[in-house]
Amino acid sequence: MIAKTAETSANKTVRELDAVTIRFCGDSGDGMQLAGTQFTNTSALFGNDVSTLPDFPAEIRAPAGTLAGVSGFQLRFSSHEIYTPGDEVDVLIAMNPAALKANLEDLADQGSLVINEDEFTPSNLKKAGYESNPLEDGSLEKYQAHMIKITSMNKEALKDSPIGAKAIDRCKNFFALGLVYWLYGRPMEPTLNWIAQKFGKMPEVADANATALKTGYYFGETTESFAVQHIVPEAKIEPGRYRKIMGNEALALGFVTAAELAGKKLFLGSYPITPASTILEELNRFKHHGVKTFQAEDEIAAMTSIIGAAFTGALSLTSTSGPGLALKGEAMGLAVMMELPLVIINVQRGGPSTGLPTKTEQSDLLMALYGRHGECPMPVIAAQSPGDCFYTAIEASRIALRFMTPVLLLSDGYLANGSEPWKVPKFEDLERIEVVHPTKKNAGDEFFPYQRDENLVRPWALPGTPGLEHRLGGLEKEDGSGNVCYTPANHQRMTDIRAQKVANIQKLIPPTQILGSESGDLLVVGWGGTYGSITTAVRQCQKEGLSVSAIHLRYLNPLPPDLGEILGRFDHIVIPELNTGQLRFYLQGTYLRELEGLNKVQGKPFLVSEICKKIHSMIGEKVHA
Repeated sequence: MIAKTAETSANKTVRELDAVTIRFCGDSGDGMQLAGTQFTNTSALFGNDVSTLPDFPAEIRAPAGTLAGVSGFQLRFSSHEIYTPGDEVDVLIAMNPAALKANLEDLADQGSLVINEDEFTPSNLKKAGYESNPLEDGSLEKYQAHMIKITSMNKEALKDSPIGAKAIDRCKNFFALGLVYWLYGRPMEPTLNWIAQKFGKMPEVADANATALKTGYYFGETTESFAVQHIVPEAKIEPGRYRKIMGNEALALGFVTAAELAGKKLFLGSYPITPASTILEELNRFKHHGVKTFQAEDEIAAMTSIIGAAFTGALSLTSTSGPGLALKGEAMGLAVMMELPLVIINVQRGGPSTGLPTKTEQSDLLMALYGRHGECPMPVIAAQSPGDCFYTAIEASRIALRFMTPVLLLSDGYLANGSEPWKVPKFEDLERIEVVHPTKKNAGDEFFPYQRDENLVRPWALPGTPGLEHRLGGLEKEDGSGNVCYTPANHQRMTDIRAQKVANIQKLIPPTQILGSESGDLLVVGWGGTYGSITTAVRQCQKEGLSVSAIHLRYLNPLPPDLGEILGRFDHIVIPELNTGQLRFYLQGTYLRELEGLNKVQGKPFLVSEICKKIHSMIGEKVHA
């Protein structure tokens, strides 16, 4: 939306917009993730609200110039609060034909298209599957297309650089970034400072990248190809200290903070798997906080290592994705039987098997709830945004330590790699996590490792505590004593106790927050990374006069105690999920209420327009009538 127009010193028009969606795309070696990240960081420092969506190729190194090798980074920056990286793209930067072909359908009509003309050679066009050159056949007429010789102009700017031809070519992403910085009135200084710091020990490389950035910027300022510069003013947000944060970064910080709140050492045992691997990498940076990380030889070793760490008194966790969660299943059952506090993070991705390893999905919910042998109940909670991952990590730790149970925390690829501005909390404002370890009080007192409090929680006795010797293992335990016991009645009792202990977590669940009216025509129920799209869509439909509200579930097992009553206050209920209907199946069985689904399994998050369309199809006709 254009707010006002002015003139620059170069006699170019300046137009003010309230929000813009940009996508950088090119070959996986073109540095699009870096360009997008730098634009995001700069916009956040400028004061805009920002939401991002990186898109990685699944192959480690697909053939250059092919559709399989296209890498993209989408971001939306705004002068007001936003929750998604945008539906349609306003500006598309395409570094080669494959990038153009893979992303053009998402560009809005009359959207701006910046194309690296040099790469549209017959060979590259053939690799991308083009039968004719789209720069010449009229297929781009409905866009504002700008053909720029980015590769050759970058080479000319760096012709005197000693870094070599290949290294010079790798700088063209900064040329493109500099051009987009000018187009949207972004300062170059944050990226110039980053370049100086990143390549401080390689001054020739630093100078080349800085030169490429400046060349792109000043090309935009002086060329007649761009007559308009756009400005997005800073957003009005709650005062405080902010930083840009990604979901996996937030999880790592959340668990470090939870360990401090509980007065515990933090241990992570993990096996690398996309898109969870960066949690291991992030936590490895906190050794100075006493964090210990262990890269295990496989998923089973990772899971059993944290059982051992929990037994010794550490706050322990493991991180994985869908295939790894399946491999951890038996050891997760051991943790349930031993009743030890630990957290399993599952960053969901497209499946089954290797599936879509770099794409997002929500298809592990039923596995999280039921994917273990025997009656093996575990608490399950889900994060809803990159910044919320921090607080979800603390909540998962609180539940595990308070109820002596393993906890499953669900994230997804969209949250893991997406980013947003995050208000850094003050440590003193966070609620402490109380942990009490028993000690032997009187000589002759017998210690019972499975003696329970009012919430059916057993004591967490640390090994080496005098008089508190006890046995733990995977065989069924006798109620109270912890001795091995095979009697039918005891197994029934212990099974019921373990289930009820998880059910008792409901006592800690706060009232469910409703976006909109407390009752009405339609309730949209979501969980996990669909939060941003649902919230934006529901608010948009509310402005149109539709009787629609929304709730977003963090607690999936146990469910919030007020959920059934809330569902009963609405005529219709729809559940958008990036799966084929797993939460819908779960809630229908729990509340015996027919629910409608909106389901998508394309490796991409919901568009706001998709949810709006569903809302209109269910209740829009009633309003118009």
